[in-house]
Amino acid sequence: MNSPLTAQQEQLLVEAIRQAELATSGEIRVHLEEECPTPEPIDRAAQVFSQLGMHRTAQRNGVLFYVAWSTRQFAVVGDAGINAAVSDDFWERTKELVLDHFRRQDYVRGLQQGIQLAGEQLRRYFPYDAKTDQNELDDTISYGDAKPPRV
Repeated sequence: MNSPLTAQQEQLLVEAIRQAELATSGEIRVHLEEECPTPEPIDRAAQVFSQLGMHRTAQRNGVLFYVAWSTRQFAVVGDAGINAAVSDDFWERTKELVLDHFRRQDYVRGLQQGIQLAGEQLRRYFPYDAKTDQNELDDTISYGDAKPPRV
């Protein structure tokens, strides 16, 4: 599978994740795959969230940005801890912010903005504690091949 990102674009997203996580115990991941194998990208995002072990953070404050680039699908999901803390419309507003950039084909900037917004909420509700916090999840972009097996 080919990546839709250049090495430089991928590094920009990893840096956005690192910056967003600086003052929080929260964890942010970005997962890209060519096609979404489920009718709803939110369902696939939940599967990937689990596969990446994002539900295993101590405070259940992981956030996943999911993109299926060839089928043009996107979702953002948060774990139970962050879901309980943010406003009911936070994820929808974040999704719309990212999609607004996607509509202008400014994909990296859209993800950077979404990551920044999630980081602000994570800092607010899950501030960094030097005594107990550690980077629980890898900051790199994960990739998946979601094409269903051919029979």
